Parts: sequence; C-alpha cells; structure tokens
Amino acid sequence: MTSDDARIDAYDFALPEALIAQRPADRRDGSRMLVLDRQTGALHDARFTDLPSYIRPGDAVVLNDTRVVPVRLVGTRRPGGGRAELFLVRQRAVGEWTALAKPGRKLGPGAVVDLVGGMTGEVLAVEPDGERVVRLHGPDGPFESPAAEAEAIDAAGQMPLPPYVARPTPDPADRERYQTVVARARGAVAAPTAGLHFTPATLDALRDRGASVSTVTLHVGYGTFAPVRAEDLRTHRVAPEDAEVPPETAAAIAAARAAGGRVLAVGTTTTRTLEWAARADGTVESCRGAADLTVTPGYAFQAVDALLTNFHLPRSSLLVLVGAFAGREPVMAAYRHAVAQGYRFYSYGDCMLIV
Repeated sequence: MTSDDARIDAYDFALPEALIAQRPADRRDGSRMLVLDRQTGALHDARFTDLPSYIRPGDAVVLNDTRVVPVRLVGTRRPGGGRAELFLVRQRAVGEWTALAKPGRKLGPGAVVDLVGGMTGEVLAVEPDGERVVRLHGPDGPFESPAAEAEAIDAAGQMPLPPYVARPTPDPADRERYQTVVARARGAVAAPTAGLHFTPATLDALRDRGASVSTVTLHVGYGTFAPVRAEDLRTHRVAPEDAEVPPETAAAIAAARAAGGRVLAVGTTTTRTLEWAARADGTVESCRGAADLTVTPGYAFQAVDALLTNFHLPRSSLLVLVGAFAGREPVMAAYRHAVAQGYRFYSYGDCMLIV
C-alpha cells in the first residue's frame, strides 16, 4: 500500500453525466462487462453473457439475496399541504422508523405527512444527524403486526432509486428491475446492483460449468452509500449492516476450497459479508449478526478470490473496497478505460469482473 492509496481523493475520477445509466439495459443480461486481471492489470472488453466462460469447475459463485423494500414514501405535509417525502432508513419497532425527510426544515417534531395509500407518518423527534424518528399509521390506525405494516409499505412505497437516477416520474418497471432474481430476504434500502444482471438462465449456465451457486444475505443500508468524510481512509468506518451466511453457503465455499476452486463474490455487499464471516485461514463460517467490517487499503482478503461489481461513485467506500481488492492503480486505470469506451455507470449500468 502506498501513501496515495490511503487518501480518499486518490479515488476520484471525472465522469460525463451522459454515462450515468438512467434505466436498465433492455435485457437483464444485456450489459457490457469489463474484465480486469488483477495479477497483470490487463483489461478485456466483454459482455455479461460471457461470464460463464470465466468460471471453472469447482468454483463457488455467491450472490446477495436481500430484497429491496420500497421505502420511499411520498405525500403531503400537515400543516401547509406541500409535497413531502419520507425515506425509511431503519426500523426501530412495528410502526416506528428512522427516516430521511424532505423538506427537512418543515418536518420537525409534531409534523404529519399524509402518505399515498392512506398511511400517515408523524415526526416524533429529530436525531443529531438530522434523521427523523417517525411513527407510521395505516388507514385504520396503528399497525397491529409486522406483516400488516409490510403489506402497506409495499403497496404505497416507491423503490428507493439513488438520486443520480433522475426521472420526473417513477417507472413501475423498477419494482422488478431494481430487484435481483434471487431476492428473498426483505430488508434492503438499496439493491445489491451487481446481482441485477443475473437471470435464471445465467445461474443455470454457471452450474453447467461445474460451479456451485449459493447466497448470503446483507441488508444494504443507507450507511453503505454515505459520503466518505475522512481524508485518511485508515480512519473511515462503514456502518454495520445485518448479515447472514447460511450453512449451505459455508459448505459450498468449503467444497470449492477443497477442490481447488475459487470464490466469486457477486458485488461488494457479498464481499463484505464473506470477509466478515471469514477466519484467518480463509474458512467462512455460517453466522448471523451485524457485519461491521470496513475494507480499506491494505486489507488482506481471506475469502474472496474474484469479484463481479458494478462501477461505483467517485470517492465512495465501495470504490475503495474494489481498489483494496485489485489495487488502486489498476482499478482507476480500468475506470478511465470504461469512461473512454462509453460504459454505463452506477446502479443500472454495466459491470466489471475482476479475476
């Protein structure tokens, strides 16, 4: 690791706005894929549909099966009647959340938002970081069960697309396309975007190559995307996120290791989960808890041998993780190549395979 590697400004790059993907590819598996050899730094332009050709018999492919909750709730505020938005961040209890609020200056304690679907949101308090503590009510009063609350939020909420996906109106298709085909465990406020490229046919093709396909769960939280405020990355910390490695995934990884295979993590969230669960000898344990690992330059990867990832924002903790995995200079060179070749960036964009 060089001194430059530890500076957040070393992970900056210029990106033309036209390269920020506003919509997904016409087909889930229709994206481009830039392949980076992390041993040599060599780059190769490919398609995501080429992914199985990079898989060897005995490899273990691991995806994140978290399910995105449509946590963006819109409505009108009382008093005043102006448009308001509550972005649910963390659930504290049935009917009680911490949330981001717009317009923040008009949504102090006691403010009420009449939400789409007949729900209401009452601001109970303002946290020191500006988040609101919010109580949600259904059309008939307080929610009596988590299931009733989840049903109401799913019916009324919008998918929490990131702000760089700038559209005047929501697209109903986002409810499918901003969700992976393996999404199962409800709890994320953002999609594990590297998994968005996969189709059932892709998973079958990987198995046909002799690889195992398994999942972990990491409920992507707002903290993953919070700006990195530390100039020295050695002092940076990413907020913990709820995670689980099931026994069958731990067994699949152990079998891959025994067979001389590699572990391919689909996405930075899967990488964080596997590395959090890994022992010093590379063994990945079945476990459940708060994944509190922060990957910064100099981190020694124990579990992950290859990584499929989308292109990330400049100066972000996700780009720092990718740089720690493959080397900052090769990764930044790959990003410059991707910009020059017109790759599509961010959540609905193209992907990069690092082997």
